[in-house]
Amino acid sequence: MVELSIGDPAPTFDLPRDGGGSVSLADLKGKAVVLYFYPKDDTPGCTTEAIAFTEQAEDFAAANTVILGVSKDTVAKHEKFIAKHDLGVILVSDANAETCEGYGTWVEKSMYGKTYMGIERATFLIDQDGNIAQIWRKVKVPGHSDAVLEAAKAL
Repeated sequence: MVELSIGDPAPTFDLPRDGGGSVSLADLKGKAVVLYFYPKDDTPGCTTEAIAFTEQAEDFAAANTVILGVSKDTVAKHEKFIAKHDLGVILVSDANAETCEGYGTWVEKSMYGKTYMGIERATFLIDQDGNIAQIWRKVKVPGHSDAVLEAAKAL
């Protein structure tokens, strides 16, 4: 598994996004990026997390920071999720989990005694130069967006 550290160059990506087109790290040079990985659209924790980032989207924008949510869900599922909850964050589809693997968030999980591969809830704050400024692993959703916003403002 990839183990990224603060100060490392952020792995590049170019992923399809909601509304068509794609987003790449190169496109966002000069802005800070919150790259948050989450398991699945429209599940309780993932919905709560997306809504929390949406509620603070203006504050992140004021801190010159773009928010990108990453899961393996399709762009079509992302668009339904956004419409259902009136989300204000960009959601990108990492269907083959390449970006998840690059950030070390494609991990073995277990539930009810069965193991399977899935996305670990994790957030990476990437600075304006494309380096990792902060890492949150095994994220607990309550209060998480507040901590990420404080870190983004401090860049």
